[in-house]
Amino acid sequence: MTQLSGRTALVTGGSRGIGRAVVERFAEAGARVVFTYRRDRAAADDLVSRYDGTCAVRADQADPASLGPMFAPVRDDGLDILVNNAAVNTPTPIAGVTAEEFDRVMTVNAKFPLLAMREAATLLRDGGRIVNISTLNTVLPVPGAALYSASKAALEQFTAIAARELGPRGITVNTVSPGATDTDLLRAVNPAEALAQIPAFTALGRLGQPADIAAVVAFLAGPDAHWITGQNIRATGGAIV
Repeated sequence: MTQLSGRTALVTGGSRGIGRAVVERFAEAGARVVFTYRRDRAAADDLVSRYDGTCAVRADQADPASLGPMFAPVRDDGLDILVNNAAVNTPTPIAGVTAEEFDRVMTVNAKFPLLAMREAATLLRDGGRIVNISTLNTVLPVPGAALYSASKAALEQFTAIAARELGPRGITVNTVSPGATDTDLLRAVNPAEALAQIPAFTALGRLGQPADIAAVVAFLAGPDAHWITGQNIRATGGAIV
């Protein structure tokens, strides 16, 4: 397992799903982890109780004012790793998209992560890591995912440019694009019959698990990935080969 002893990490959306798996992986590797949650205080408290040194902060990415409280626990001691994971996905056909929903999805999934990267750049120690969570749907578009896919595509571009801008300090910036991963978000936007068909479309023949994605994130956050930056790793189990 990648060793992160002595590192401080900030993970958005860390109380459930992929974000929770990342928090667990980092904490087990020895990192001090600050993570955000929006609604599920009980899940956040449970995670804090199981890992010494973890800290939960409530943040609503629809409101950029949440950036202040989110970074407060790391402002004095500095930061080594930022993982932009939190996102929203409310499937809507283009014919049904409203201006309000466009603004909400783009703010939560693209604007807030960009502002978080801007803030992190002032706190990250040289040699730090930024990992942004995107989606396979930026290259495998599906009906109803226009806003979600577009917002994540923007995040992928932010990643590539930040890699160039922060590279002189040895800071790496990468994207992880999961395929279908068994989370509450996936189950909320897909009927059971669709989920049952997913394994047939992957080379490894199963639905992804949050821990599968957390392992890739941990690698990129660790010392062995120091020569990888500006990349998009599609952790899909072979949905695209």
